[in-house]
Amino acid sequence: MPNQTERRKSNHIRISLEEDVQAQHTTTGFEDIFFVHRALPEIWREKIDLSVRVFNHDFSAPIIVEAMTGGTNEAIKINANIAQAVENLHLGMGVGSQRAAIENPELERAYTVAREKAPTAFLVANVGAPQLVKGYGVEEAERAIEMIKADALAIHLNPLQEAVQPEGETNYRGVLKKIGEVAQALAVPVIVKETGAGVSSEVARALEGTSISGIDVAGAGGTSWAAVEYYRAERVQDEFLRRLGKTFWDWGVPTAVSVVEAARSFHLTLIASGGVRSGVDVAKSLALGADLAGTASPILLPATKGPEEVQKTLHFIIEELRNAMFLVGAESIDKLKKVPVVITGKTAEWLRARGFQPELYARRKV
Repeated sequence: MPNQTERRKSNHIRISLEEDVQAQHTTTGFEDIFFVHRALPEIWREKIDLSVRVFNHDFSAPIIVEAMTGGTNEAIKINANIAQAVENLHLGMGVGSQRAAIENPELERAYTVAREKAPTAFLVANVGAPQLVKGYGVEEAERAIEMIKADALAIHLNPLQEAVQPEGETNYRGVLKKIGEVAQALAVPVIVKETGAGVSSEVARALEGTSISGIDVAGAGGTSWAAVEYYRAERVQDEFLRRLGKTFWDWGVPTAVSVVEAARSFHLTLIASGGVRSGVDVAKSLALGADLAGTASPILLPATKGPEEVQKTLHFIIEELRNAMFLVGAESIDKLKKVPVVITGKTAEWLRARGFQPELYARRKV
Protein backbone atom coordinates (compact mmCIF):
# COMPACT_ATOMS: atom_id res chain seq x y z
CA MET A 1 0.00 0.00 0.00
CA PRO A 2 1.65 3.28 -1.07
CA ASN A 3 2.22 5.78 1.73
CA GLN A 4 1.29 9.44 1.52
CA THR A 5 4.68 10.56 0.20
CA GLU A 6 4.73 7.86 -2.48
CA ARG A 7 1.20 8.73 -3.64
CA ARG A 8 2.10 12.41 -3.82
CA LYS A 9 5.20 11.74 -5.92
CA SER A 10 3.18 9.57 -8.29
CA ASN A 11 0.56 12.31 -8.63
CA HIS A 12 3.27 14.84 -9.41
CA ILE A 13 4.55 12.73 -12.32
CA ARG A 14 1.12 12.19 -13.82
CA ILE A 15 0.06 15.83 -13.49
CA SER A 16 3.33 17.07 -15.01
CA LEU A 17 2.81 14.76 -17.98
CA GLU A 18 -0.93 15.29 -18.46
CA GLU A 19 -1.59 18.95 -17.56
CA ASP A 20 -0.21 22.32 -18.59
CA VAL A 21 1.74 23.31 -15.50
CA GLN A 22 3.94 25.93 -17.10
CA ALA A 23 3.94 29.53 -15.90
CA GLN A 24 1.11 31.48 -17.50
CA HIS A 25 2.06 35.16 -17.19
CA THR A 26 5.53 35.16 -15.66
CA THR A 27 8.35 34.39 -18.10
CA THR A 28 11.93 33.31 -17.53
CA GLY A 29 13.27 36.62 -18.83
CA PHE A 30 15.40 34.85 -21.44
CA GLU A 31 13.32 36.60 -24.11
CA ASP A 32 14.84 39.88 -22.86
CA ILE A 33 18.43 38.66 -23.26
CA PHE A 34 20.07 39.19 -26.65
CA PHE A 35 23.49 38.13 -27.87
CA VAL A 36 25.40 40.47 -30.14
CA HIS A 37 25.74 38.47 -33.35
CA ARG A 38 29.31 38.21 -34.62
CA ALA A 39 29.35 38.07 -38.41
CA LEU A 40 33.08 37.32 -38.28
CA PRO A 41 33.28 34.65 -35.59
CA GLU A 42 36.87 33.68 -36.59
CA ILE A 43 36.49 30.22 -35.03
CA TRP A 44 35.77 26.73 -36.35
CA ARG A 45 32.42 25.47 -35.12
CA GLU A 46 33.55 21.86 -34.92
CA LYS A 47 36.48 22.81 -32.67
CA ILE A 48 34.36 24.61 -30.04
CA ASP A 49 35.12 23.20 -26.59
CA LEU A 50 31.95 22.76 -24.51
CA SER A 51 33.65 20.97 -21.63
CA VAL A 52 33.73 22.36 -18.10
CA ARG A 53 35.04 21.26 -14.74
CA VAL A 54 32.53 22.00 -12.00
CA PHE A 55 32.44 20.64 -8.43
CA ASN A 56 35.74 18.91 -9.26
CA HIS A 57 33.98 16.87 -11.97
CA ASP A 58 34.45 16.93 -15.73
CA PHE A 59 31.33 17.57 -17.84
CA SER A 60 31.34 17.27 -21.62
CA ALA A 61 28.96 20.26 -21.67
CA PRO A 62 27.70 22.58 -18.91
CA ILE A 63 24.35 20.80 -18.62
CA ILE A 64 22.68 18.87 -15.83
CA VAL A 65 19.29 17.19 -15.80
CA GLU A 66 17.41 18.62 -12.86
CA ALA A 67 15.86 16.51 -10.10
CA MET A 68 12.39 15.34 -11.10
CA THR A 69 11.23 12.28 -9.24
CA GLY A 70 11.84 9.35 -6.95
CA GLY A 71 10.14 7.08 -4.47
CA THR A 72 7.62 5.47 -6.85
CA ASN A 73 7.62 2.59 -9.29
CA GLU A 74 7.24 5.07 -12.19
CA ALA A 75 10.39 6.81 -11.01
CA ILE A 76 12.54 3.71 -11.47
CA LYS A 77 12.10 3.78 -15.25
CA ILE A 78 12.39 7.57 -15.50
CA ASN A 79 15.57 7.82 -13.43
CA ALA A 80 17.11 4.79 -15.15
CA ASN A 81 16.56 6.28 -18.61
CA ILE A 82 17.93 9.68 -17.62
CA ALA A 83 20.93 8.11 -15.91
CA GLN A 84 21.82 6.01 -18.94
CA ALA A 85 21.65 9.07 -21.18
CA VAL A 86 23.78 11.33 -18.98
CA GLU A 87 26.31 8.53 -18.57
CA ASN A 88 26.62 8.19 -22.34
CA LEU A 89 26.93 11.96 -22.81
CA HIS A 90 29.19 12.59 -19.77
CA LEU A 91 26.76 15.02 -18.14
CA GLY A 92 25.02 14.95 -14.75
CA MET A 93 21.64 14.55 -13.08
CA GLY A 94 19.85 15.02 -9.81
CA VAL A 95 17.33 12.69 -8.24
CA GLY A 96 14.10 13.79 -6.61
CA SER A 97 13.67 14.18 -2.87
CA GLN A 98 14.91 11.03 -1.13
CA ARG A 99 12.66 11.49 1.86
CA ALA A 100 10.43 8.63 0.65
CA ALA A 101 13.31 6.13 0.71
CA ILE A 102 14.76 7.45 3.97
CA GLU A 103 11.36 6.80 5.54
CA ASN A 104 10.84 3.50 3.67
CA PRO A 105 14.01 1.69 2.47
CA GLU A 106 11.85 -0.49 0.21
CA LEU A 107 11.65 2.52 -2.11
CA GLU A 108 15.42 2.91 -2.51
CA ARG A 109 15.39 1.22 -5.91
CA ALA A 110 13.88 4.34 -7.49
CA TYR A 111 17.10 6.15 -6.57
CA THR A 112 19.85 3.52 -6.57
CA VAL A 113 19.07 2.76 -10.21
CA ALA A 114 20.64 6.11 -11.11
CA ARG A 115 24.13 5.08 -10.03
CA GLU A 116 23.68 1.60 -11.47
CA LYS A 117 23.00 3.10 -14.89
CA ALA A 118 25.46 5.98 -14.53
CA PRO A 119 28.60 4.69 -12.79
CA THR A 120 30.73 7.72 -13.68
CA ALA A 121 28.23 10.56 -14.22
CA PHE A 122 27.83 13.44 -11.76
CA LEU A 123 24.90 12.55 -9.48
CA VAL A 124 23.22 14.84 -6.96
CA ALA A 125 21.37 13.47 -3.93
CA ASN A 126 18.39 15.40 -2.57
CA VAL A 127 16.78 16.24 0.76
CA GLY A 128 14.30 18.97 1.64
CA ALA A 129 14.87 22.02 3.79
CA PRO A 130 11.61 21.48 5.75
CA GLN A 131 12.86 18.06 6.80
CA LEU A 132 16.00 19.65 8.25
CA VAL A 133 13.82 21.81 10.48
CA LYS A 134 11.79 18.76 11.53
CA GLY A 135 14.83 16.81 12.63
CA TYR A 136 16.82 15.60 9.62
CA GLY A 137 20.51 16.18 10.04
CA VAL A 138 23.91 14.89 8.99
CA GLU A 139 22.87 11.24 9.39
CA GLU A 140 19.95 11.52 6.96
CA ALA A 141 22.00 13.58 4.54
CA GLU A 142 24.73 10.96 4.52
CA ARG A 143 22.14 8.23 3.95
CA ALA A 144 20.84 10.11 0.90
CA ILE A 145 24.38 10.51 -0.44
CA GLU A 146 25.34 6.88 0.19
CA MET A 147 22.11 5.63 -1.40
CA ILE A 148 23.23 6.78 -4.86
CA LYS A 149 26.97 7.22 -4.22
CA ALA A 150 26.34 10.90 -4.92
CA ASP A 151 28.94 13.46 -5.93
CA ALA A 152 26.97 16.26 -4.26
CA LEU A 153 23.89 16.85 -2.12
CA ALA A 154 21.08 19.24 -3.00
CA ILE A 155 19.03 20.74 -0.20
CA HIS A 156 15.88 21.92 -1.89
CA LEU A 157 13.91 24.99 -0.92
CA ASN A 158 10.22 24.78 -1.80
CA PRO A 159 8.32 27.23 0.42
CA LEU A 160 5.88 28.09 -2.37
CA GLN A 161 4.96 24.47 -2.99
CA GLU A 162 4.67 23.71 0.72
CA ALA A 163 2.40 26.74 1.16
CA VAL A 164 -0.15 25.53 -1.40
CA GLN A 165 -0.24 21.76 -0.85
CA PRO A 166 -2.45 19.89 1.63
CA GLU A 167 0.51 18.14 3.29
CA GLY A 168 2.56 21.36 3.23
CA GLU A 169 5.31 21.76 5.83
CA THR A 170 5.72 25.49 6.21
CA ASN A 171 8.07 25.76 9.19
CA TYR A 172 11.30 27.23 7.80
CA ARG A 173 12.40 28.81 11.07
CA GLY A 174 16.11 28.13 11.65
CA VAL A 175 16.64 26.45 8.28
CA LEU A 176 19.69 28.55 7.31
CA LYS A 177 21.54 27.42 10.41
CA LYS A 178 20.63 23.79 9.74
CA ILE A 179 21.84 24.06 6.14
CA GLY A 180 25.15 25.42 7.38
CA GLU A 181 25.58 22.65 9.94
CA VAL A 182 24.90 19.90 7.42
CA ALA A 183 27.11 21.44 4.73
CA GLN A 184 30.00 21.85 7.13
CA ALA A 185 29.86 18.20 8.19
CA LEU A 186 29.61 16.54 4.78
CA ALA A 187 32.47 15.39 2.57
CA VAL A 188 30.68 16.26 -0.69
CA PRO A 189 29.62 19.69 -2.00
CA VAL A 190 26.21 20.95 -0.90
CA ILE A 191 24.02 22.76 -3.40
CA VAL A 192 21.02 24.73 -2.19
CA LYS A 193 18.35 24.65 -4.90
CA GLU A 194 15.04 26.37 -5.31
CA THR A 195 12.18 24.57 -7.03
CA GLY A 196 10.73 27.12 -9.43
CA ALA A 197 10.46 30.43 -7.58
CA GLY A 198 14.04 31.69 -7.83
CA VAL A 199 16.80 32.93 -5.53
CA SER A 200 17.28 36.62 -4.77
CA SER A 201 20.58 38.36 -4.08
CA GLU A 202 19.64 38.61 -0.38
CA VAL A 203 19.18 34.84 -0.14
CA ALA A 204 22.37 34.21 -2.12
CA ARG A 205 24.34 36.43 0.26
CA ALA A 206 22.88 34.65 3.28
CA LEU A 207 23.83 31.27 1.81
CA GLU A 208 27.30 32.54 0.97
CA GLY A 209 27.91 32.84 4.70
CA THR A 210 27.49 29.08 5.15
CA SER A 211 29.65 26.15 4.05
CA ILE A 212 27.64 25.34 0.92
CA SER A 213 29.35 25.10 -2.45
CA GLY A 214 26.65 26.10 -4.91
CA ILE A 215 23.22 27.55 -5.61
CA ASP A 216 20.69 26.28 -8.15
CA VAL A 217 18.39 29.25 -8.73
CA ALA A 218 15.45 27.32 -10.30
CA GLY A 219 13.71 30.56 -11.22
CA ALA A 220 10.15 31.33 -12.25
CA GLY A 221 8.93 31.02 -15.82
CA GLY A 222 9.07 27.29 -16.34
CA THR A 223 7.17 24.59 -14.48
CA SER A 224 5.07 26.01 -11.66
CA TRP A 225 4.74 23.77 -8.63
CA ALA A 226 1.84 25.93 -7.50
CA ALA A 227 0.18 24.84 -10.75
CA VAL A 228 0.93 21.19 -10.04
CA GLU A 229 -0.64 21.55 -6.61
CA TYR A 230 -3.59 23.39 -8.18
CA TYR A 231 -4.36 20.28 -10.23
CA ARG A 232 -3.93 18.02 -7.21
CA ALA A 233 -6.43 20.16 -5.32
CA GLU A 234 -8.79 20.13 -8.30
CA ARG A 235 -8.78 16.32 -8.40
CA VAL A 236 -9.90 16.11 -4.77
CA GLN A 237 -12.20 19.15 -5.10
CA ASP A 238 -10.43 21.20 -2.44
CA GLU A 239 -11.65 24.69 -3.29
CA PHE A 240 -9.33 26.55 -0.90
CA LEU A 241 -6.09 24.89 -2.05
CA ARG A 242 -7.16 25.14 -5.66
CA ARG A 243 -7.56 28.89 -5.20
CA LEU A 244 -4.16 29.15 -3.53
CA GLY A 245 -2.52 27.28 -6.40
CA LYS A 246 -4.16 29.52 -8.98
CA THR A 247 -3.32 32.73 -7.10
CA PHE A 248 0.36 31.84 -6.75
CA TRP A 249 0.73 30.08 -10.13
CA ASP A 250 3.18 32.73 -11.43
CA TRP A 251 4.91 33.63 -8.17
CA GLY A 252 8.68 34.02 -8.09
CA VAL A 253 11.85 35.66 -9.36
CA PRO A 254 12.26 35.07 -13.13
CA THR A 255 15.18 32.82 -13.99
CA ALA A 256 17.29 35.35 -15.91
CA VAL A 257 16.91 37.89 -13.10
CA SER A 258 17.71 35.28 -10.49
CA VAL A 259 20.94 34.28 -12.26
CA VAL A 260 22.14 37.89 -12.28
CA GLU A 261 21.13 38.44 -8.65
CA ALA A 262 22.72 35.22 -7.40
CA ALA A 263 25.89 35.76 -9.46
CA ARG A 264 26.95 38.36 -6.90
CA SER A 265 28.01 35.41 -4.74
CA PHE A 266 31.31 35.04 -6.53
CA HIS A 267 32.73 32.04 -4.67
CA LEU A 268 29.64 29.87 -5.07
CA THR A 269 29.07 27.69 -8.12
CA LEU A 270 25.87 28.79 -9.85
CA ILE A 271 23.38 26.56 -11.65
CA ALA A 272 20.72 28.21 -13.80
CA SER A 273 17.44 26.34 -14.06
CA GLY A 274 13.76 27.11 -14.34
CA GLY A 275 12.36 27.17 -17.86
CA VAL A 276 15.65 26.27 -19.57
CA ARG A 277 14.28 24.78 -22.77
CA SER A 278 17.04 25.08 -25.39
CA GLY A 279 20.74 25.40 -25.92
CA VAL A 280 20.26 29.13 -26.47
CA ASP A 281 18.76 29.36 -22.97
CA VAL A 282 21.81 27.49 -21.70
CA ALA A 283 24.12 29.95 -23.50
CA LYS A 284 22.24 32.96 -22.09
CA SER A 285 22.42 31.48 -18.59
CA LEU A 286 26.18 31.07 -18.82
CA ALA A 287 26.66 34.54 -20.27
CA LEU A 288 24.73 35.97 -17.31
CA GLY A 289 26.99 34.25 -14.81
CA ALA A 290 25.96 30.62 -14.38
CA ASP A 291 28.47 27.75 -14.37
CA LEU A 292 25.96 25.04 -15.33
CA ALA A 293 22.43 25.06 -16.68
CA GLY A 294 19.78 22.58 -15.61
CA THR A 295 16.74 21.37 -17.50
CA ALA A 296 13.86 19.14 -16.46
CA SER A 297 10.53 19.59 -18.26
CA PRO A 298 11.89 18.84 -21.78
CA ILE A 299 13.35 15.59 -20.43
CA LEU A 300 10.36 14.18 -18.55
CA LEU A 301 8.34 12.85 -21.49
CA PRO A 302 11.39 11.37 -23.29
CA ALA A 303 12.37 9.74 -19.98
CA THR A 304 9.12 7.77 -19.97
CA LYS A 305 10.10 6.27 -23.35
CA GLY A 306 13.74 5.28 -23.14
CA PRO A 307 17.36 6.42 -22.77
CA GLU A 308 17.69 6.96 -26.52
CA GLU A 309 14.90 9.56 -26.44
CA VAL A 310 16.50 11.34 -23.50
CA GLN A 311 19.88 11.29 -25.20
CA LYS A 312 18.41 12.68 -28.42
CA THR A 313 16.76 15.57 -26.56
CA LEU A 314 19.97 16.39 -24.72
CA HIS A 315 21.95 16.14 -27.96
CA PHE A 316 19.70 18.77 -29.55
CA ILE A 317 20.28 21.11 -26.59
CA ILE A 318 24.04 20.57 -26.76
CA GLU A 319 24.19 21.33 -30.48
CA GLU A 320 22.03 24.44 -30.02
CA LEU A 321 24.53 25.61 -27.42
CA ARG A 322 27.40 24.94 -29.82
CA ASN A 323 25.66 26.94 -32.55
CA ALA A 324 25.04 29.89 -30.24
CA MET A 325 28.70 29.89 -29.24
CA PHE A 326 29.77 29.82 -32.88
CA LEU A 327 27.54 32.81 -33.67
CA VAL A 328 29.09 34.92 -30.91
CA GLY A 329 32.64 33.78 -31.62
CA ALA A 330 33.17 31.93 -28.32
CA GLU A 331 35.33 28.84 -28.69
CA SER A 332 35.11 27.88 -25.00
CA ILE A 333 32.69 28.24 -22.12
CA ASP A 334 35.05 30.69 -20.39
CA LYS A 335 34.89 32.96 -23.44
CA LEU A 336 31.11 32.59 -23.70
CA LYS A 337 30.81 33.95 -20.16
CA LYS A 338 32.55 37.15 -21.28
CA VAL A 339 30.70 37.98 -24.50
CA PRO A 340 28.44 41.04 -24.54
CA VAL A 341 24.72 40.52 -23.98
CA VAL A 342 22.01 43.14 -24.21
CA ILE A 343 19.40 43.00 -21.44
CA THR A 344 16.12 44.68 -22.34
CA GLY A 345 12.46 44.85 -21.30
CA LYS A 346 11.08 43.84 -17.92
CA THR A 347 14.31 42.05 -17.03
CA ALA A 348 16.32 45.26 -17.40
CA GLU A 349 13.65 47.20 -15.48
CA TRP A 350 13.74 44.71 -12.63
CA LEU A 351 17.55 44.74 -12.43
CA ARG A 352 17.75 48.54 -12.45
CA ALA A 353 15.12 48.78 -9.72
CA ARG A 354 17.18 46.34 -7.65
CA GLY A 355 20.40 48.32 -8.05
CA PHE A 356 22.06 46.35 -10.83
CA GLN A 357 23.47 47.86 -14.02
CA PRO A 358 22.31 45.76 -16.99
CA GLU A 359 24.14 48.10 -19.42
CA LEU A 360 27.47 46.75 -18.21
CA TYR A 361 26.72 43.35 -19.74
CA ALA A 362 26.36 44.97 -23.17
CA ARG A 363 29.77 46.66 -22.93
CA ARG A 364 31.88 43.64 -22.13
CA LYS A 365 34.91 42.92 -24.26
CA VAL A 366 35.85 39.36 -25.24
